[in-house]
Amino acid sequence: MLRTVRLLIWGLVALAAVGFAALLLRPASVSPGEASLAPAQPGAPGIALGGPFTLTAADGQPFNSAQALAGKPYAIFFGFTNCPDVCPTTLARLAALRQKLGQGSDAFQIVFVSVDPERDTPEAVGNYAKLFDTPIIGLTGTRAQVEQVAKQHAVYQARVKDPAAPDGYTVDHGAAVLLFGRDGKFVGTIAQEESEPPALDKLRRITA
Repeated sequence: MLRTVRLLIWGLVALAAVGFAALLLRPASVSPGEASLAPAQPGAPGIALGGPFTLTAADGQPFNSAQALAGKPYAIFFGFTNCPDVCPTTLARLAALRQKLGQGSDAFQIVFVSVDPERDTPEAVGNYAKLFDTPIIGLTGTRAQVEQVAKQHAVYQARVKDPAAPDGYTVDHGAAVLLFGRDGKFVGTIAQEESEPPALDKLRRITA
């Protein structure tokens, strides 16, 4: 009887060991909403975010990224004009980083895409971009267009009811800035909590 109990115990131990090993060997998965927050290195394999897109610029005209951003490094951020904290803080930070880079306002383009097209008209996005006293490309579009571009960049965005917010809703969205080189390829992110030195280093790499 004692031998049988010992065999059962050792069997359970073996099963637990196999299960633990399987967990260690299983590749980590990143949901689309988390992809923009995942750390990425320039040229990292398997990273294929971005791609050509068409939205509406502040002047009401179509903005074709393949033409307007050709050969230009850029930082793209998804947010909305009624955002109380993350969006203005992020755009102001990008403006400050570009100034500290010391290469002028053409060093890299700052692209702001609204994830609230129902409220953010081209005029509203344009006026919002002017608040930061630096060239910022403000873009909006139809709901379908915005969702497609957000999907291309693996950026999470969702409308959420909020009685205290204007019109009774707010928009949750990814807070990372995505960086693209002159060839239009994704090279990394700047996270919301990232300190200035590594952020500047990443910007130097895409503008070199």
